[in-house]
Amino acid sequence: MRIDRGTLVLVVGPSGAGKDSVLNGARAVLAGDSRFIFVQRTITREAGAGGEDNAEVTPEAFAAAKAAGAFALSWRAHELDYGIPATIEDDLRAQRCVIANVSRSVIVPARERYTGLRVVNITAPVAVLAQRIAQRGREDAATIEKRLARAAYALPAGDDIVHLENTGTVQAAVDRFTTVLRDLI
Repeated sequence: MRIDRGTLVLVVGPSGAGKDSVLNGARAVLAGDSRFIFVQRTITREAGAGGEDNAEVTPEAFAAAKAAGAFALSWRAHELDYGIPATIEDDLRAQRCVIANVSRSVIVPARERYTGLRVVNITAPVAVLAQRIAQRGREDAATIEKRLARAAYALPAGDDIVHLENTGTVQAAVDRFTTVLRDLI
């Protein structure tokens, strides 16, 4: 079944591009505007460990939830399972703009399911990505190299993609992102 109301905004980009910072800033700017819904991801890691307010689940609970249809989109990356709750469809039916931080690998399946889809690809040069990942202090050198290797992951072609380079201040990226979101409503 295709969901054809509202707008689903998939925020993608490599590790270190600043997606969480841009999303957190936009969430603060748009707080109180019920037209915009920022999705809480379900992840098989400790809540808050990745710098976001994720719903924490065990791998077993994730698998059970996925089997029960609890996720609109799900994927595996960096040895973790990620899910976007199926409840986003209620917000889409209510004609809201739903913003979700996802893997680039779910763009094609999302396009098959949602007609009001936009993709915001937040990027930065590899040297900037490497510096930001190292500054987080969460990953060892081998993990950083794996994350940087995934930075070259190609996006599927489409005119529904907006590219946002995040090399200046966080506020500048937040301003550009919120402008994109407001233009969708």
